Amino acid sequence: MSDASLVNVNIATAEQLDGVPELKGHGFEIVRYREERGKFTDLRQLDEVPGMAGKADGGRSALTVGDA
Repeated sequence: MSDASLVNVNIATAEQLDGVPELKGHGFEIVRYREERGKFTDLRQLDEVPGMAGKADGGRSALTVGDA
């Protein structure tokens, strides 16, 4: 997947995050976590989002933290 088609977890809306199959239904929680704690610096931090432990593993190839 090219960098242009990756979903940046630091700027994506809840709807955009829900568009990644492995994240479907968790976009709101990811955005809330980001707003409360600041930008993600590593995709492994998605496991810290309530309800997300281990669920984002398969979707990481579609995600980026950008220039966090």
